[in-house]
Amino acid sequence: MLPSEIATLFDVPGRLVTVQPLGHGNVNDTYRVICRTTFDENQFVLQRISTAVFPSPEKVMANIKAITEHAHGKIEAESDRSDRIWQLPRIIKTRDGQDFHLTKDGQPWRALTLISSARSHEKIEVPELAFEAGQVLGHFQRIISDFPVDQLEDTLPGFHCTPGYLRNYDAVLQSPGAQARLTASPEARRIARFIEDRRAFTSVLEDASVAGKLRIRPIHGDPKISNVMIDDFSGKGTSIVDLDTVKPGLIHYDFGDAVRSTCNRAGEEADDLDEVVLDLDLLTAFVRGYLREAGSFLTDNDHAFLFESVRLIGFELGLRFYTDYLAGNVYFKVKDDLQNLNRARVQMRLCESIEAREPAIRRILESASAV
Repeated sequence: MLPSEIATLFDVPGRLVTVQPLGHGNVNDTYRVICRTTFDENQFVLQRISTAVFPSPEKVMANIKAITEHAHGKIEAESDRSDRIWQLPRIIKTRDGQDFHLTKDGQPWRALTLISSARSHEKIEVPELAFEAGQVLGHFQRIISDFPVDQLEDTLPGFHCTPGYLRNYDAVLQSPGAQARLTASPEARRIARFIEDRRAFTSVLEDASVAGKLRIRPIHGDPKISNVMIDDFSGKGTSIVDLDTVKPGLIHYDFGDAVRSTCNRAGEEADDLDEVVLDLDLLTAFVRGYLREAGSFLTDNDHAFLFESVRLIGFELGLRFYTDYLAGNVYFKVKDDLQNLNRARVQMRLCESIEAREPAIRRILESASAV
């Protein structure tokens, strides 16, 4: 079925006007849908959930429903004390009352409310936006921090578990295709050496969790800057979207992922590696915004491992991009055969920048935590 046919199956008033591609996601196919009546217009987000990534879409939808209902209640209860109108998407049911539609060929489609009069950014360059991005993540983590984590499905076992990605990399590396790609590219061999030099620290967060220093909580799972919505009129952060990856996990993976995407002005698709650095001004602003919202529920141990999360998550994502390149680009969407290799180069360079600036980054984290 075409997206335009799927769109009419959801309980939205009006006649279908258009279905347009929306965003630049690496996994799901996403569209903006516009319907009109004789007196108003309704817009919503239509997505085909990738079953290659999410083999149990019913669990994904159950998590989204549970978390958003909990979060909407918190937002409403705190609305009188807030300096903005916080938002989160809401599931739009099908006309026969289901949370998503499954086509005859097994493709799951869902509809979500659109966060209107707001936009996301692929990269940012000013501290004011970094501050807002920090607040958005901190606010989301805070309002879901008391949700019973045992009521969430683990929709992506092993997601954001760096040692697991390293084991997968080792397995892929043994394949003939991966060896051929490694042999053919000096850059691929350089990244392989980079990974070997950093094996020892890949388990730092998981080890802390096993030791009881960090605990499992609800997490967003993919809080990169392009999933943060900034209000067009006020300039304030208003929402975080793309809730497919909500699951039990360590909030440090969220923090590190948000920092690595927010505080690199060059973005994930940079061609010039000299431009890829962790910007300390953006980091300072992001951390201030984050702790303004999240400071009330973070423990001393949570604070103690913030730097490790910043260093680790860029390496983890680089490892995932690189493994996918070696495997033949089977997970992330790519425009050409080398895109995942370049994405890996960017993340590994960012990791190098973080390592080189460790003393300054730790000072920023400690100073903000003390406020």
